Amino acid sequence: MTKLLPTSTAGSLPKPSWLAEPEKLWSPWKLQNEELIAGKKDALILSLFDQLRAGIDIVSDGEQTRQHFVTTFIEHLSGVDFEKREVVKIRNRYDASVPTVVGAVERQKPVFVEDARFLRQLTSQPIKWALPGPMTMIDTLYDNHYKSREKLAWEFAKILNQEARELEAAGVDIIQFDEPAFNVFFDEVNDWGIAALERAVEGLKCETAVHICYGYGIKANTDWKKTLGTEWRQYEEAFPKLQTSSIDIISLECHNSRVPMDLLELIRGKKVMVGAIDVATNAIETPEEVAATLRKALQFVDADKLYPSNQLRHGAAIASGGERQAQCAKRRGGNYPQGAAG
Repeated sequence: MTKLLPTSTAGSLPKPSWLAEPEKLWSPWKLQNEELIAGKKDALILSLFDQLRAGIDIVSDGEQTRQHFVTTFIEHLSGVDFEKREVVKIRNRYDASVPTVVGAVERQKPVFVEDARFLRQLTSQPIKWALPGPMTMIDTLYDNHYKSREKLAWEFAKILNQEARELEAAGVDIIQFDEPAFNVFFDEVNDWGIAALERAVEGLKCETAVHICYGYGIKANTDWKKTLGTEWRQYEEAFPKLQTSSIDIISLECHNSRVPMDLLELIRGKKVMVGAIDVATNAIETPEEVAATLRKALQFVDADKLYPSNQLRHGAAIASGGERQAQCAKRRGGNYPQGAAG
């Protein structure tokens, strides 16, 4: 973009409470069948409306059609059994029951491409689309087939590249890969993690981004952050290789974190999406607070490469206002799911 300090959002945005239960990870859908399909589209429209009303320059789908930023993508792949579950330690810090890789993983058909086409029809604004990164995907599964984190990551990178190419063809301007695992598995990141990410973006002509955060939404993440001390220096491990990678934009957690801002010097020359809004609290930052975060970042990021953003909150949901719901109902000729406009 030619605009100075173009704004965007990191990834998921709140879902309407009529679509999914608020503030709950893997929140089940409240609608079914055709109503669910229509409801997801309505939620996407509402999310876009919120972004445009707020003056966001680079918009997204808000991940309105997904229950989870990783598993929703994996659900569409063959070779993964969601009924056969095992307990693994995710991000090397908490136990979770996860699906099992039982055979060769393959993408039988596009996952989010129709959603991207729908969003493209609704707006002329630049669109950013988030996908899970290869390393974060493998950290959300039990592998009983490849029995190698690296081999599975390369398979996912190939699949993600297939999806990314079709998203680009559908009109997406920036494709972002979410890699919170980059803040944990430092040896793997440098040995093959960034190389796998490069495979995922291979051949793309649109801009590419990687988002690396510290996690939200569950006690295990907040407890882990308390153990990190007065300075969070995890970014220091991946930044040198990311700086020399082909990834265009690096999206980071900054405001209210303990990340030393001078670490951004390690990625000088890259475009940087700076998280200046803290989504882990309901407190609303003042314009002065946001400006202060951006001014600190500008000491280490060239002004034409700074993208103000929020920080990520995967899968949260809140009630949407009646005004927005009524507008969406009007788009559908008043045929809105019962209770949605209340």
